[in-house]
Amino acid sequence: MKEQKDAPQDRGYFVGIVFFILGLGTLLPWNFFMTASSYFQATLNTTEWINGTLVGGKDYHYVNWMTLLSQLPLLLFTLLNSILYQRISERIRIAGSLILVLLLFMFTAVLVKVPMEKDKFFSVTMATIWFINSFGAVLQGSLFGLVGLLPLKYSAIFMSGQGLAGTFAAIAMLVAIGSEAAPETAAMGYFITPCVGTLVTLISYLLLPRLAFAQYYFNKTNKYEAGTTDELLKESSMVENGKLNGHGGLAESERDPGTDETKRAFVSLESEKEQTKSSVLEVFKKIWLMAFCVTFVFTVTLSVFPAVTADVKTIFSKNWERFFITVSCFLTFNINDWIGRSITSFVQWPRKDSPVFVVLVVSRVIFIPLLMLCNVQPRSHLPVFFYHDAIFTVIMTVFSLSSGYFACLSMSYAPQLVEPKDAETAGALMTFFLALGLSLGAGLSFPLRALV
Repeated sequence: MKEQKDAPQDRGYFVGIVFFILGLGTLLPWNFFMTASSYFQATLNTTEWINGTLVGGKDYHYVNWMTLLSQLPLLLFTLLNSILYQRISERIRIAGSLILVLLLFMFTAVLVKVPMEKDKFFSVTMATIWFINSFGAVLQGSLFGLVGLLPLKYSAIFMSGQGLAGTFAAIAMLVAIGSEAAPETAAMGYFITPCVGTLVTLISYLLLPRLAFAQYYFNKTNKYEAGTTDELLKESSMVENGKLNGHGGLAESERDPGTDETKRAFVSLESEKEQTKSSVLEVFKKIWLMAFCVTFVFTVTLSVFPAVTADVKTIFSKNWERFFITVSCFLTFNINDWIGRSITSFVQWPRKDSPVFVVLVVSRVIFIPLLMLCNVQPRSHLPVFFYHDAIFTVIMTVFSLSSGYFACLSMSYAPQLVEPKDAETAGALMTFFLALGLSLGAGLSFPLRALV
């Protein structure tokens, strides 16, 4: 939506700050479980070295299953959002989801201190991941619809906040690793952090009704709906008063196109026609290229991150090994992904109608073999071409920058390809294809990791 001239000012840029925090809050569940992969793998690991041989145990493939069970709920609830929107109010969907996410994070923090058999711990963890990301999917879909009612730059701010969620999780993990506390205490502190973050997100959302700038745009939608209803009531009244004849046309006394009332009737009907939203198929035909781009971007990204990249090993000392994946994989990815998303607020190149845009998006597929040929361990089939930590970090930097940049640009371009009345439909469709790309990438991560 374009910014209205008669809108109140966003004083102190509070609405922008609130939606930045809301964006951060939507991706806390995914990022905290992803960044904690080393903790969960260490907890679930039952193998040991005997006489130089890896013996016993069971590979739970935590990262692969965590990725898949995080993204499938997003795809499922994106499909169900149209039903949820009609039956459950926005306030209940957003505030309720945040409360349930908060409770599940608290449960995960407490679970750290509960002794449990490994198979049961894995099952409980996967169930928690499924449910916490299900509520997160409802939250994300609802907030994408809400931010779509505001001027376009707020969508970029919201996605920029999402990009920072991973950095927030990575820094929390670094603090936990670097602390002198016992591993269980450090893990509990790590999972208490998103509890605080989710609580701040909830408070931020509850502040929105007090911000005049936000309410102006939210109420504008309600006024439009009310105005449409009023027009229908007026037409019904005209029928009852005999001003429309039985054939659906104007009565004989009203048919002179020169009369003011006739003109008003024609203008009213034309205005209503213009405000009628296009069908989903009509909108899709206009944005299908951007839908393909956002799907492809996230398919490539999730196919190797974190399933492949989290298993890259450092060539340096064991002291650095404790921090290596958190810094070179998760922190590097999330900072640069956030930078890539943020750049779109200042630079939009290539333009939405340029074929170069699609070519650059598709060219990101080169990162799949590049990252698979890094020092991923254990491996069975492919050789290692890039042993050095620096090479892996450089590849991760370009990989994540391009992911954030092209994903955010695709999401921003789509509403510009349709009329303002169809912008919300375009946003909902793009959210679905975003979720589809994440799910396809998560599914593809299983064979790609096995191929290494």
